[in-house]
Amino acid sequence: MIEQILTATGKYFILMRKVFSKPEKFPIYHTRIYAEIVSLGINSIPLTAIISIFIGAVITLQMSISLQNPFIPQYLIGYATRETMTLEFSSTVVALILAGKVGSNIASEIGTMRITEQIDALEVMGINSASYLILPKIVATVCSFPFLSMLSMIIGIVGGYIIAAFTGIMIPDDYLEGLKYCFVMWEITYSLIKMAVFAFIITSISAFCGYYAKGNSLEVGRSSTTAVVASSITIMIFNLILTQLMLT
Repeated sequence: MIEQILTATGKYFILMRKVFSKPEKFPIYHTRIYAEIVSLGINSIPLTAIISIFIGAVITLQMSISLQNPFIPQYLIGYATRETMTLEFSSTVVALILAGKVGSNIASEIGTMRITEQIDALEVMGINSASYLILPKIVATVCSFPFLSMLSMIIGIVGGYIIAAFTGIMIPDDYLEGLKYCFVMWEITYSLIKMAVFAFIITSISAFCGYYAKGNSLEVGRSSTTAVVASSITIMIFNLILTQLMLT
């Protein structure tokens, strides 16, 4: 088991070296990056928005039920919603969700190209297939996923306000006061940095699993599953490391 992990890790870093080698033609990469931003980033907005608005509403609802105490200020509900969305949900949890959607998509796409010998054809033509296929995806996700994280924060907080205003569980002005209470801009920066790191992890690991897929179409499905599991585990490990480095 340890030998397999070490072998896979070595192959991963060798692949990343090929990915970040000098591109042959920059204009082609620009076009591919824009296309990948649409495919991997913009197309993920609906899923991110739907999940975020409901999570923000649920957090507000649960906090209001748990903090029904006259000695606890109601504005702390808005504060707790903001902190939860900013520090963890909009970066870590959204990244785990995108690992399932985007990661499996990348692994299956590149894996299909591998088993149908399209990657071999690119190599025969003298094209660096690793850089041509993977680098635009990495650049696209690293640029677009922090935007998704910011969008998730905003929509989640709006979802909390909506549930507060339309259910009467708390005074909306108290919720808004909680949003401003002890606000630290570094928390937003911390979340965006984490999301950029997670974007690289998701894309690179998923591309690695697809790039080295072997066999038939069944193996493509297995590589997609492996990509999601490996990405999720790595995200949780780096979440712990980044939190220790950036918040302590």
